[in-house]
Amino acid sequence: MIDRFFSYVVDRIQQFIDGLQIDTSRASLGVWIAIINVAIVLLLVGGISISAIGSLRDLADQQGKSRVQLAGAMAREDIRRFSEDALRDAKSVADRQTLQRLLADRRSTTIGPYLRRSCNSETIASCAVFEGDRLVAQAGVQLPWELIATTAAEQGERFMAAPLGSQYAVLGASAQVGGATERRVFVARLLDQKMAQILTDRVGSQIRLINYRLFSEDRKGDDDFTRLHSAGLSDGSSAVVRLDELDLYAASFPIFAVSGEAIAFLEARLPSSDIDASVGGLAKRLLVTALILAALAVLAGIVLGRQVTGPVTTLTDAVEKLGHGDFSTSIPVGGTREVGQLGRTIEDMRNNLIELTGTLRRREAEAQAVLDGIVEGVYAVDKSRVIRYLNPQAAQLLGVPAHEAIGRFCGDVLKPCRDSNGMRPCDTDCPILRARHEGSSQATERLQLSDGAPRITIITSSGPVDELQVQVIRDETELEGVRRARDSVLVNISHEFRTPLAAQLASIELLRDGLDTMTTDEQKELVLSLERGALRLTRLIDNLLESVRIESGQLSIRHQAVALAEVVEDSEALVGALLTQRRQRLEVSLPEDLPNVDGDGPRLTQVFVNLLANASKFAPEDSVVRIGAEQTGEFVTSWVEDEGPGVPEAEGNSIFDRFYRSGGQEPEPGGLGLGLWIVKSIVERHGGTIATRRTAEGRTRFEVKLRQTAE
Repeated sequence: MIDRFFSYVVDRIQQFIDGLQIDTSRASLGVWIAIINVAIVLLLVGGISISAIGSLRDLADQQGKSRVQLAGAMAREDIRRFSEDALRDAKSVADRQTLQRLLADRRSTTIGPYLRRSCNSETIASCAVFEGDRLVAQAGVQLPWELIATTAAEQGERFMAAPLGSQYAVLGASAQVGGATERRVFVARLLDQKMAQILTDRVGSQIRLINYRLFSEDRKGDDDFTRLHSAGLSDGSSAVVRLDELDLYAASFPIFAVSGEAIAFLEARLPSSDIDASVGGLAKRLLVTALILAALAVLAGIVLGRQVTGPVTTLTDAVEKLGHGDFSTSIPVGGTREVGQLGRTIEDMRNNLIELTGTLRRREAEAQAVLDGIVEGVYAVDKSRVIRYLNPQAAQLLGVPAHEAIGRFCGDVLKPCRDSNGMRPCDTDCPILRARHEGSSQATERLQLSDGAPRITIITSSGPVDELQVQVIRDETELEGVRRARDSVLVNISHEFRTPLAAQLASIELLRDGLDTMTTDEQKELVLSLERGALRLTRLIDNLLESVRIESGQLSIRHQAVALAEVVEDSEALVGALLTQRRQRLEVSLPEDLPNVDGDGPRLTQVFVNLLANASKFAPEDSVVRIGAEQTGEFVTSWVEDEGPGVPEAEGNSIFDRFYRSGGQEPEPGGLGLGLWIVKSIVERHGGTIATRRTAEGRTRFEVKLRQTAE
């Protein structure tokens, strides 16, 4: 009733205020603080007197419910401890040597009397011995032990049950006799009035124990306790209620077995008169306290209002100027601690804005200068691939003014040519979309510009940053492509001719020095070496020309069954003179049963020639260069080892990059960094891999992994 009256008063006050249509902007903060203080005084005097009693009653009601609920929880915890005691008692009986001996002797007639003596205690109401599913003997209160044993088999050592034929629920435990799994001792205790009285004495509140099976079979209408127990069962934990007609607080705690089956209800009761007696005195003291606090609130409000309103007004004026862009106005930091902190924060914000604005303007000027000065075109798109920025170089390349391109879809501005299926790269293979997943991407695009002249460009796209992606577009016209292809071929030829020519030169020097002393066979061998070198140069020319066609997609690697032993033999013949010239010895260790690899024999020979030439170049004179191979699964791993200083750790796989030259000292000058790049290109086109590492013996090893020929 009090709550309904309080809600009615609040609603009427709200309706009255809404009817007044008060405009708070018409009065200053000091006036509103004074009005609020007066309203607070009126509300305190009336509100405390009205709501305090209801609040105290609610608090007392919550206390009563908490006390009865706590008593029930303590009682339920005691039941859990009784279950642990039952397990301890069961193990104590099961561990006795006398019981084990009687069971071993099959003296079932003497087991019953023995159990009556062993189970005669306050904590055990009944006990039984089972051998398998057969009841051997029982003692104490007669219970349907077969049903209890079935229930215990489902629940484990500790169990709870509400068996048919028993007025009370049962808790107990079982234990193996002498480690024999088919023999078990069961002890049980009834959840009866005796246990309820023990629990009442322990927790200080009246406790009742109700058999769930009997409760569910014999409900007496829809009374208060039936609804209480049903609510506790629905909650799964507990339910508490105040019964005004019976002047009681009551709580219901359902007791479940470990299998989830409801066994019993634990009902706790507490008289409500114990709680209501203290409410009256508290209400009187609270009313006096409310009146005193109301008077103090009025006085404090008037004093604090004067202290707060002055600095707030000054701060408001300064912030208003700051909001209009006047950064020269300083912010006052006087007033209360909160107002002063607010003023200091706004002042820091003003200084940061001044500094940030200057920094942004400088950065913008620097970035614009960089973008205007680079040769390549740069444009940025948003997540919808709409152009948001275009530098002058990109605008000139695309033949469109920057202001016309901004705000349009990038594909409509760049106009990439369609493929054979009539699809634009924007729809099938856009580098911008790939970069969002891969971090960066690069694509060659053929653009059909507004002047009608197609242009080949390379577009490099970065990953998105703050929903913007930056693309660098570089002009790659057909004339530029031809020039670069010409330079690439010339560089490859100049490098690749060096190794076989050096080998031939070494053979010629050996032949010249030994014309008078060499035998005819030795001279023939050198001549044959020169012949093989000439043939190798011819193959190199073909390979270099083919490499250009391979890069353009016009030629592929031939796949045949290739014996690595033959490849190594051809390679040794081509670079043997180089090794001899530096007094280096080649050791070949290839298994006889090494399977063939799937590849192109001449190109694989080129791989090993370059690796051997590289090893001879970096290995010291009078050292050993080693070639080996082994089968690893479906691959054949071969390697070339030398005793040189190795690859610097910082360079890693960079030595396989095109035109890369090692930062370390080279034994001899020359080379454009193409040898290992060509090796890597050939191996990867075979579907293989190449890597370098330092072996445990301190040698530099280049490993080539190729797929073996399918049988």
